[in-house]
Amino acid sequence: MRSRSLLVWLPVVVSGATFLSVFAAENSKPQKASAETKIDFSRDIRPILSNNCFFCHGPDEKHREADLRLDTKAGAFESAVVPGKLKESALIERILATDADERMPPADSGKTLKPAEIELLKQWVQQGAEWHDHWAYVKPERPALPKVKQADWPKNEIDYFVLSRLETAGLTPSKAADRRTLIRRLYLDLQGLPPTAAEVDAFVISKDPKAYEKLVDQLLASPQYAERMTLKWLDLARYADTNGYSIDGGRHMWLWRDWVIDAFHKNKPYDQFITEQIAGDLLPNATPWQKVATGFSRNHMITHEGGTIPEENLVNYTVDRVKTTSE
Repeated sequence: MRSRSLLVWLPVVVSGATFLSVFAAENSKPQKASAETKIDFSRDIRPILSNNCFFCHGPDEKHREADLRLDTKAGAFESAVVPGKLKESALIERILATDADERMPPADSGKTLKPAEIELLKQWVQQGAEWHDHWAYVKPERPALPKVKQADWPKNEIDYFVLSRLETAGLTPSKAADRRTLIRRLYLDLQGLPPTAAEVDAFVISKDPKAYEKLVDQLLASPQYAERMTLKWLDLARYADTNGYSIDGGRHMWLWRDWVIDAFHKNKPYDQFITEQIAGDLLPNATPWQKVATGFSRNHMITHEGGTIPEENLVNYTVDRVKTTSE
């Protein structure tokens, strides 16, 4: 698997096609806590604190209440969390409070902790309140494979982690899909369109034991896959074939769109992908194609309406570019 590329994660998703729907549904819920469950702060606890507590106890000083921060280890452990001691942890005391004026989150916040979330927080404190920095600031490390009961099911390392979560939730993997279902899933996931009848028949009757893997590679290498993968980026970069506003006249932005598709198709490294869009024309000996990439900065809405103030629109365009780039 190639690293630091635009497309590195898709084979992982495709490899889980037979169980994705079940796993995704379960993964959206808090992990069921039990005496045997090892609570993971980044996976199980930080989302609870972020969704329910950070508005009043996070980094924003203007909204912070009680001078308490739960988004940092120092802030949380200063007064709210005592590792291993439930009764001494103000966090647990407040979320279990029967007095509405004492209970957290407060009623007027519109937030309510689910019983499963409360249990996770209690288990976390009981297990020592292990704290991890946000994943973006942690050097990636290859984790040890979790132990699973159904040891003959995993076909690769990723399967062990998926099966471990399924077993924790009391679920079993779905049965392997038939070939007609598999090829339909692959085409819809990777190209956005169903396969032709001839393509289905050829895949179903194939005697090649590696037919599935070869089809995945074939679709990943196709220009149609690149076109599908660019859709989210084009939306984020506010691509459009018209200028917007009331006149909404047409404009020629298709060349930048084609550059994005080509970048995905050739698996351009992400750092180059970003650099060329922001400053492709400033690179040493910039090629015409690298200059086209800077069309990213021209994706904002443009007005030609009468009575507009050029300086005002210039500021609006600049704000739009900065906002889009920062996101």
